[in-house]
Amino acid sequence: MDLKTRKLELIQEFLKIQSEEVILQLEKILKKENKNSENEDFKPMTIEEFNSRIDQSMEDSKNGRLIEASELKAKIDKWN
Repeated sequence: MDLKTRKLELIQEFLKIQSEEVILQLEKILKKENKNSENEDFKPMTIEEFNSRIDQSMEDSKNGRLIEASELKAKIDKWN
């Protein structure tokens, strides 16, 4: 299973969580992990990369290559 698929499956499972305590624990884990890896692989975007991403996003929007968050959630809900 590739990383993208694993991330999507994790999101699905996360959306099912009803316990605030579990969410709190996951937040702590993520904050700790982000803090640990923050300095390891951090490479800021160049202004050219930033502008290129903006241009690509605008082009995607013009050509209808986007999805509403509610539509994405509905698709994810159907995976179960």
